[in-house]
Amino acid sequence: MNPKIEKVLSLPAYQRFIILLLIAGTIIAAFYFMVYQDLQQQQQRLEQQRDSAQTVLQRNQRIANNLEAYRADYNNLLVQLEEALGELPLDKEIPALLTKVATLAQEKGLDIIRFRPLAEAPRDFYAEVPVELRLSGSYHQAALFFDAVSKMERIVNIKGLRLGGAREVEGRTALNIDCSAITFRFLGDRSND
Repeated sequence: MNPKIEKVLSLPAYQRFIILLLIAGTIIAAFYFMVYQDLQQQQQRLEQQRDSAQTVLQRNQRIANNLEAYRADYNNLLVQLEEALGELPLDKEIPALLTKVATLAQEKGLDIIRFRPLAEAPRDFYAEVPVELRLSGSYHQAALFFDAVSKMERIVNIKGLRLGGAREVEGRTALNIDCSAITFRFLGDRSND
């Protein structure tokens, strides 16, 4: 037998017991720090992933249970979006829309002194298309024009309204009417246009 082992075996029992405890403690400590601790951390990570996956699964199950309602809401929103986009003309419709505004002014008895399109201002998915207007006519004619513009199918806002320069023309009071007519143009592509 190995002399080192014989030397250990010849030691008193309590010393052999202490050596055995030290060896067992070293093996246990090595196992804990090299194997068990890593496995415990891995288990915690896996439990967190499981909990996260269960949360996602529960949310997806709620969605799946209400899928028809979500689809109906989605289709309703698509219809509303298409209706809203219908109020935003495309490039090719802007000249006709501006001509319609000018025609409305003339139909309501207003004289068009200035009709000057200005540079458009891009926004998120649309662009503002302003037109500087200077009209001449009575207050009543201006009110009829603004009412007609508000009833147009397309969106046209009147901003910066200034009335002034009242004068007598053919027995009626005529005003200078300065304002901006702002319409909007859709910037994106519509698949069905």
